[in-house]
Amino acid sequence: MFRIQTFNNIAVRGLDRFPRNQYEVASSLPDPDAFMLRSHNLHETPIPESVKAVGRAGSGVNNIPLEALSARGVAVFNAPGANANAVKELVIAGLLLASRNLIPAAEYLRGLDVDAPDFQKRVEDGKKRFVGFELPGRTLGVIGLGAIGVKIANAARSLGMKVIGYDPKITVDSAWRLAAEVERARTVDAVISNADVITFHVPLNDQTRNILDAVRIRSLRPGAIIINLAREGIVDDAALCKALDAGHVHAYVSDFPSPDLVRHPRVITLPHLGASTVESEENCAVMVADQLRDYLEHGNVRNAVNLPSMSLERKGDTRLAIVNRNLPDRVGQVSHVLGQRGVNIVHMMNESRGDLAYTLLDVEEAIDAATAEAIAGIDGVLRSRVL
Repeated sequence: MFRIQTFNNIAVRGLDRFPRNQYEVASSLPDPDAFMLRSHNLHETPIPESVKAVGRAGSGVNNIPLEALSARGVAVFNAPGANANAVKELVIAGLLLASRNLIPAAEYLRGLDVDAPDFQKRVEDGKKRFVGFELPGRTLGVIGLGAIGVKIANAARSLGMKVIGYDPKITVDSAWRLAAEVERARTVDAVISNADVITFHVPLNDQTRNILDAVRIRSLRPGAIIINLAREGIVDDAALCKALDAGHVHAYVSDFPSPDLVRHPRVITLPHLGASTVESEENCAVMVADQLRDYLEHGNVRNAVNLPSMSLERKGDTRLAIVNRNLPDRVGQVSHVLGQRGVNIVHMMNESRGDLAYTLLDVEEAIDAATAEAIAGIDGVLRSRVL
């Protein structure tokens, strides 16, 4: 019986993926095999040694102590692309709200005295104050061409916009899905200086923190719109507010409100709504639940952020799943232990990702406790499981 401890409200459709005759799922469990969460801050949560995997029902993993878990051989999964349509739609909504000045226009009307004799005149006066612009012929810059960025780029093309995108690590799948008309930029600066609207879809790390800083803000086209539904810290908010005050930037749409942003008349702030749709939450929960099951039951790895992807059809009676530091001869030492005990390997796969390596081995015989202990004791082995 596997135990899954949940944090936050996980969509029932996802939790239903765990068969109740094999899994116990609850918000509080002794010795859980895995955690499943959304936005819960796992940095401040004790993580028992029994935890073999963590599944985040979303894309970013900044709320998870990735380095510490990797050092313990714990697999960390996310759900890339499961919320892509929800974020795409919100980006397009933000673009329309900002380009047509809809939020300040609506607030203007709410501030009018509807019983005043000049009400209709003041309504008409508002038309002059909130003139916007249309999208065809304007240029959208997309920084980050993953599942979300590609959808946004293609949607903008269908709206008649020119699109320029930047992603030095674009995958083959993303490249195939990207509309042929999207121009590929060689640098972030090429996007920032040539787009009327810029939207960010990158993780937050040392390379992307304040990727739009004061220096790059000065190179923006006059009247640009900035959209950040990716991560807090991608944009230097203080520097951008100064550009808004100076009239250099037209509007800023952010999913990460702060007191200064909420008070600014040219900023549209949202309460982290990027993936907040029923469909997105269900898609993320289903994807992560399926990945956790496949890992716990079979050792297969799909969409882990710290282990190499691996799927191996099962052969033999027993499977070994081993996470170790990426050092020479670890597989050789495992094979030696098995050979000494007369255990024959019938099927195996080994891959590495950064500092970690992962191995799946199918063997003909059952693995006894002493053999399992010997493998776990090999220098560099962080976690080994007999499945």
